Amino acid sequence: MKAYNLGPGWLAKFSVLTLLILVVLNLAVTTEARARIRHYQWKVDYLYFSPDCVEKVIIAINGQYPGPPIRARVGDTIVVELENGLPTEDVVIHWHGIHQVGTPWYDGTAFVSQCPINPGETFKYKFVVSRPGTYFYHGHFGMQRSAGFYGSLIVDLEQGEKEPYAYDGELSIILNDWWHRSMYDQETGLFSIPFRFVGEPQSLLIEGRGSYNCSLVPSGSVAGSGDCVNCNSSNPQCQPYILPVEPGKTYRLRITSVASLSSLNFILEGHNMTIVEADGYNVDPVVVENLDVYSGETYSVLFTANQNPSQNYWAAVNVRGRKPATPTGLAVLNYLPNPSSLLPSTPSPVSPVWNDFDYSLNQSKLIVARQGYEVPPPTPDRQLILLTTQNKVNGKIKWGINNVTYVPTSTPVLVALKYGLKKAYDPIPPPDYPTRPFNISSPPPNPNAIVGSGVYKFQFGSVVDVIIQNANMLNPNNSEIHPWHLHGHDFWVLGSGKGIFNPVTDPQGYNLNNPPLKNTVPVFPYGWVALRFRADNPGVWPFHCHVEAHFHMGMGVIFAEGWDRLPQLPKSILGCGLSKYL
Repeated sequence: MKAYNLGPGWLAKFSVLTLLILVVLNLAVTTEARARIRHYQWKVDYLYFSPDCVEKVIIAINGQYPGPPIRARVGDTIVVELENGLPTEDVVIHWHGIHQVGTPWYDGTAFVSQCPINPGETFKYKFVVSRPGTYFYHGHFGMQRSAGFYGSLIVDLEQGEKEPYAYDGELSIILNDWWHRSMYDQETGLFSIPFRFVGEPQSLLIEGRGSYNCSLVPSGSVAGSGDCVNCNSSNPQCQPYILPVEPGKTYRLRITSVASLSSLNFILEGHNMTIVEADGYNVDPVVVENLDVYSGETYSVLFTANQNPSQNYWAAVNVRGRKPATPTGLAVLNYLPNPSSLLPSTPSPVSPVWNDFDYSLNQSKLIVARQGYEVPPPTPDRQLILLTTQNKVNGKIKWGINNVTYVPTSTPVLVALKYGLKKAYDPIPPPDYPTRPFNISSPPPNPNAIVGSGVYKFQFGSVVDVIIQNANMLNPNNSEIHPWHLHGHDFWVLGSGKGIFNPVTDPQGYNLNNPPLKNTVPVFPYGWVALRFRADNPGVWPFHCHVEAHFHMGMGVIFAEGWDRLPQLPKSILGCGLSKYL
């Protein structure tokens, strides 16, 4: 037997090597334990439901409304196998606030990032959640969000990390407006000549629950004839949502608005709220008595259950920005051990006057970034000024940007850019600035717009400023709030103001020290807002008004950067338009 001389110190070297291997294996195991795969199997289907006591057909997931919540940690992989059980309707799901870095094809936007999912098909979404915060998901095809197709998505900090604020418990709610007319009725009215508006919502929902006055339901119809509207005030589906709290404890309340039309104001009766998070980012704490929440926005607020513990209190939501024609939506802040059936004897809480836009603008300016977040670059490489216009196309009322109303093509834009399908979208890019003289205080003298599917293409890594300028609608003395949402990015909100944006003087007042990072921001009537972001996420990303009908009627644009850096796209997102020939 041959002997080997290992030399002096071989045992020590072996021990060090063994230790290093064990450390690496331990790190791998630890990382594996921290980063989990969260797997869900969902089926989307129609369902009879009574969110505000009036029965109607909604879009539900696994027979549940709102949809099943997703809870994950930073670094986790979310896998959702989505079966489309709707017999005659396509679907997609957008993961609102999730950047989809490296997976832009799972952003969930029909004809932008993917082909819609056909009836009977199953599509697998798979993406990593990289940032903690309060997010949500919703249908992004037609007006399916207004039919109840949404749910919450909350991402916690990595194991062992702590928020810079303390609380004893956590609660979460989704706010929504609700119509008794179906989304198909609403869509048909939007594209009719003459235009037929569905009107203001019948109810406001908190976590999918509201209460409509059944005595207002038309009577005289015959049950079972198809004319009868079922309204049952004792239906458990429309009983007030309960927020249980223990006296003396502090709670984090996560608030999300998926409203289709309404700007909302949230109140906890008798309790101040401290804003600590907006759209997934911690902000400097701000104490408020009530909170404006616009469609697409998410917040976390802290409150302490420090009121008289022998009674319960209202959690309430009211309409802002539009003349209210909808009753207050109510939930119950339940002081334990009081029974949840103990309803407050006080009147419904009252929000600020609906058209006090100064109040809203001032509240929005109170929200600034918490110390430690990245500050914006001092100057942009490119600036866009986007004028929100209400227009007409072939006699139909539309919304547009710089007098161009966006209409999606049948080929996903991501696919078209990646594979050079130049006939799949408008090769002429949309204008960076308004192309006509305009007066934001009056209806446009020429309301006619053109239809476009063009794309704003940015140099990868460049810094882009977007100025959104609000203007008058077709009707005199009428301008609306538009909450704007950007997919795939967050942006710094540099400033906002009234009147016409001045490109020389207004940038001098930009907040470059601690502007908030958000993915959704409101633009107030006859006002403007300035945003800045880095075009550093390879993909194709919608930027649009989050009012359901407005985007459906053309109020949006498409941003693209770094599409040539992407690998071969998954075959699962193909199959429509020109992409089906690849």
